[in-house]
Amino acid sequence: MKLLTLNCHAWHEENQLDKIRHLAQAIAEKEYDVIALQEVNQSIDEQPEHVIKHDNYAWVLLQEMEQLGVTGYSMVWDFSHLVYGRYEEGLVILTRHPVAEEHSFFVSQNTDKNSPKTRKIVGATIHYEDQPFTFYSCHTGWWHDSVEPFKFQADQLLGQMTTDTPAFLMGDFNNDASLDQQGYAYLLENGLHDTYTLAEEKDAGITVKGKIAGWSDNKQDLRIDLILSTEPVTVKSSKVIFNGEHKPLVSDHFGVEVYLVID
Repeated sequence: MKLLTLNCHAWHEENQLDKIRHLAQAIAEKEYDVIALQEVNQSIDEQPEHVIKHDNYAWVLLQEMEQLGVTGYSMVWDFSHLVYGRYEEGLVILTRHPVAEEHSFFVSQNTDKNSPKTRKIVGATIHYEDQPFTFYSCHTGWWHDSVEPFKFQADQLLGQMTTDTPAFLMGDFNNDASLDQQGYAYLLENGLHDTYTLAEEKDAGITVKGKIAGWSDNKQDLRIDLILSTEPVTVKSSKVIFNGEHKPLVSDHFGVEVYLVID
């Protein structure tokens, strides 16, 4: 099973359409089974909220994939909050496998669509080789946030995610894996397994370098984009992608691709 997670920073990137083409080409090449995207934006217009619009980043991506002959992906999307007075920002799961159930729930204390700190999780349950699996696209807040602390959001996520199937939490957790006694450690303490740690083959795992949106004072290399599992799965490899070395840059975050061995 091949997985990809990427905070795509949709419609905030220069040369955005070119970057969507690079992403579509990689998907065509790699044939990921499940893709989790965060910061998936679409315009605010007269259509009702929660409706997928013509400029939804993931929808545009699917059209580009079709131009390459890649069809059959299902899209599960929901929006979390409004940004810059221009976009509805949401999360997406794309999958090559039939979706048995869709999931969407808030993990932030605030559910006001006008607050950029409102956080929602989007997920899908699929069947892979006759086994059910659930995948969540996650974009959480920061450990020390005084308004929306990560611990509350993590507790909500852990409490609301399904326990009926093996589950994978994929996304931008805004907590650096190198820091002890913060968000990353808290997730592991609560029973999650990091596919990066489990991987037989891996690279440095860095997904953010220097200053980006949300990390304006950052001077470090960060590993904040993760693929976590509720079970200790067999992981063939975990590698960073779209970092300028392994495929071109497409966002202010790098992506993470993981190859699993499902028995």
